Amino acid sequence: MSSWYFFYFAFIGAFAPYFTLYLQSLGLAAPAIGILMSVMLAMRLLGPNLWGWLADHIGRKVVVIRISALLAIAGFLLFFFVRSFWPLFIAMALMSFFWSASLPLVEALTLRRLEGKTEHYGRIRLWGSVGFIVAVVGTGVWLDVAPLESVLWVNLGLLVGILGCAGLLADVAGTSSADPVPSLRAGLVRPEVLALLAACFFMSAAHSPFYVFFSIHLVDYGYDKTQIGLLWALGVIAEIAVFLAMPRLTRAWSLRGILIASFVLAAARFLLIGWGAGSIILLLLAQLLHGATFGAYHAAAVAVLNRWFPTRQQGRVQALYGSISFGAGGMFGNIASGAAWDWFGAGMAFTLGALFAGVATLLVWWGWRREPAGEGLAMR
Repeated sequence: MSSWYFFYFAFIGAFAPYFTLYLQSLGLAAPAIGILMSVMLAMRLLGPNLWGWLADHIGRKVVVIRISALLAIAGFLLFFFVRSFWPLFIAMALMSFFWSASLPLVEALTLRRLEGKTEHYGRIRLWGSVGFIVAVVGTGVWLDVAPLESVLWVNLGLLVGILGCAGLLADVAGTSSADPVPSLRAGLVRPEVLALLAACFFMSAAHSPFYVFFSIHLVDYGYDKTQIGLLWALGVIAEIAVFLAMPRLTRAWSLRGILIASFVLAAARFLLIGWGAGSIILLLLAQLLHGATFGAYHAAAVAVLNRWFPTRQQGRVQALYGSISFGAGGMFGNIASGAAWDWFGAGMAFTLGALFAGVATLLVWWGWRREPAGEGLAMR
């Protein structure tokens, strides 16, 4: 599982920071780049739920993970042959639809293996962060001496790595229970759950200017690709540190408190990036905050959902979390930040991200005042 996370997030590390530069080199404008990157997130809204239903229907998550990895490679191969917007749109849709299938399923497998020991989730998931660092730094160094289009070959190799690791995964036997499973719908409509999921939507939207335009923003300030890769890596090093520290953090802070702190720090971080990119000191500080704005936030959100919902609902709940946050929230944020970048410039695009983080703060602060209990939710 650690190896799978390594390659999965290594692909993101090579794709997210540099594929936007590749699209820019093809002559595409910021709104078009934002839309294309949003296609990937739109598929994360649609794909995981369909693939999750299929995995539950046939009772074999690993088979679905392997098939989706193979088909993602087939979709990615189209990028070697297309250059204009609509063919790129189709290639992105196909690749993303299949690629998006696996993460919620692997998250569910991981949580099932760690049942009763979920505080160790971060020690497995951190290998994804290590993969991201290796890919983002290595690709940056590589692209300083190699043609920009070679990023396609780097990403293709990482997709092959995902497929290879999927071949090593094994399904985890389900646990039997005579207790009735509470209604998933009844659990989801609780005010606290709705507030959390809405906050996750806006937190992903807040990160959109960063994920889509951070590299372009730094190039405009004169940073080379190696420096860009190192700055991306610094953020993920901070993320790893937080994953390792989560057992201690959760003993000292409530999960609600961790989430609120993450949202507040995200607002500060994106203001620093938007208006302080000319200062390497401010950029270093902003990237260190990634440990809170992604690492602590994601680990806390996964832990909350694992606490609130029973084991037999975890696959669907994790897929829904990914769809609402990384899918719908990311897609909305990409389109909004692309328009803001085009109309008002980089500073206002990142300010918009800070405003979205502020909305997430208010949603959890006012919408989640107590732990849900009773019908529809399992407190564990």
